[in-house]
Amino acid sequence: MKQSSSRRGFLAAPLAIAASTQLPAAEPKLAYRTLGKTGLKVTSLSFGCMTTTDASVIERAADTGIVHFDTARAYQNGNNERMVGAALKSRRGKVIISSKSGGKTAQAALADLDTSLRELGTDYLDIWYLHMKNDPAEVTEELLEAQRAAKKAGKIRFAGVSTHFNMDRMLPHLAKLGQTDVVLTTYNFAMRSVAAGANADTTAARTDMTAAIREARQSGLGIVVMKTLAGGTTRVQRGDRLYGANPQALSQRLGQPGVPLAAIKWALRNQSVDTAIVCMTDHDQLQENLHAMAEPYTPRDEALLAEHLARISPIYCRMCGSCNGVCANGVPVPDVLRILTYAEGYGQFALARERYLELPEPARAIRCTDCTTCSVDCPNGVQIQQRVSRAQELLA
Repeated sequence: MKQSSSRRGFLAAPLAIAASTQLPAAEPKLAYRTLGKTGLKVTSLSFGCMTTTDASVIERAADTGIVHFDTARAYQNGNNERMVGAALKSRRGKVIISSKSGGKTAQAALADLDTSLRELGTDYLDIWYLHMKNDPAEVTEELLEAQRAAKKAGKIRFAGVSTHFNMDRMLPHLAKLGQTDVVLTTYNFAMRSVAAGANADTTAARTDMTAAIREARQSGLGIVVMKTLAGGTTRVQRGDRLYGANPQALSQRLGQPGVPLAAIKWALRNQSVDTAIVCMTDHDQLQENLHAMAEPYTPRDEALLAEHLARISPIYCRMCGSCNGVCANGVPVPDVLRILTYAEGYGQFALARERYLELPEPARAIRCTDCTTCSVDCPNGVQIQQRVSRAQELLA
């Protein structure tokens, strides 16, 4: 029997069969929400294409009724946009496509946009994000003007910003600017326990992200959330050189039956969230995730996530900003730990390696094993030195 490569594939066959018999035979009912002031109607579950390599999964999602598909110029060295465009070509007028540019100047960003349009085979993007803007200063007037120019030229319908870090600062900043239509932000069940940093006068007891999202949505911002699985779960194959002699031990840490679906439902129960983009690589994942729109968040889901959170707390960075993002020697800790989840949580080693090599060379040259103590004290208990050392071992 061929083994599934699904992130749920690590489940024992009897458990997987038992779980499948509990799912209703009919297709789950789709739920729709309005994306902020854009007026766009989106399914509350959207398709994150970053890790997808099978175009038939995207096609099946569109046939099922998923409306919104998210990609980026940098995903899979541009191949992701090409695949997404081919998969959705015959459906272009019925779907919402978003892409992103990490360009730091207007010229670079607009060049990315033109390339994205060409690779996607479309004349316009529904949403175009300034990608990975994690500090208000990074959302420059030059880049905002590039978005305004792109709108005027008809190349984009709505302007967005994606943020992975300092989200509680970025959301009110973008709302106040009034130039952004949609924000793509990290949001997951692990954030409910985000603690204040040791230096409370500067970290200001990091804001509850649920409240930050609610306030941003009230201002008219469309809210798209990502990283809902808090690091992801993946099958770890026996003998995989990345994970040493006991890959089953990692599997037990990274996931268990019902956790991914519970995590998506947790995010969607916040009615200020317009949609959650979830990466899906196979048909099994798509079919399971559809139930997040139709099923309520239950006490069993809460218990599963509480147990899972206790398991991942030492390894999962909440991106809360309490550590100020950089260690004393210049390692961008949240970025490194986010990149590590691509390899360990999503099974995307090539993507993790690619993103790691995009970090500044001085930061990549540092080795945490050279330090006797770590200058970063995570209030959430993440083992910073151990986890960053792991990333350096795998990816440097």
